[in-house]
Amino acid sequence: LLAHVLGRDRAWLYAHPQVVLSPDQLGRYRGLISRRARREPVAYLTGHKEFFGLDFIVAPEVLIPRPETELLIEQALRWAAADAPLTIADVGTGSGAIAVTLAVHLSQARLIATDTSPAALLLARRNAARHRVADRVHCVQGDLLTPLVGPFHFIVANPPYLTHVELSAAPPEVARWEPRAALDGGPDGLATIRRLLATAPSRLRSDGALLMEIGAGQRSEVLSLARHHFPQATVEIIQDYARWDRLLVVRLFAKAPSL
Repeated sequence: LLAHVLGRDRAWLYAHPQVVLSPDQLGRYRGLISRRARREPVAYLTGHKEFFGLDFIVAPEVLIPRPETELLIEQALRWAAADAPLTIADVGTGSGAIAVTLAVHLSQARLIATDTSPAALLLARRNAARHRVADRVHCVQGDLLTPLVGPFHFIVANPPYLTHVELSAAPPEVARWEPRAALDGGPDGLATIRRLLATAPSRLRSDGALLMEIGAGQRSEVLSLARHHFPQATVEIIQDYARWDRLLVVRLFAKAPSL
């Protein structure tokens, strides 16, 4: 927080311990400390969060990007040719972290990012402009895939998947400050996941893939749902680096394609 107030990085702080704060800087710093003491997330205090090596503007209207979600990016980039024309739908885009990151790394990809929140879409547009991909990231207001026609090479999503019990037991930084709509997956955490999987087959190309973040305890239920809606697809759950089940992958092709 002190580095944020001074517009410096941590290395500079350690190298300049003799610097005296101005009254304005001290007031701002103390104000941030007071807000942090009320468990407001640091990302909301600074207005920024790093994701996959990129800096994103964040605000209380959107979920703070998590390192765990970078697994989705890694898998998508593993299968996609960087210079091939792709169409990708990012469902529930929030800050736009997933859509913008994919656009940055996939030079010929065209992305459509959906969200029900106008405030979130405004922030996603700002992040797209910030990283110079606004011409290839189009933000559309709507529920899940409802406003989209497709078909898409990829459908990607980090939907709300916490159960009511998990949300009530979450740290104050999450339960009190982050948008409930981006977290609350209903009594069993699967409400949004069910709806997305039911509509995804009609929006996905015959050689496409769906990548969706899930909760660590949802493996069997999500696999069952995915196999029901995609009976001909290859369906698997990929673990994150902490060995938690993290990513549902549905592939409508026999092997990794050159899309």
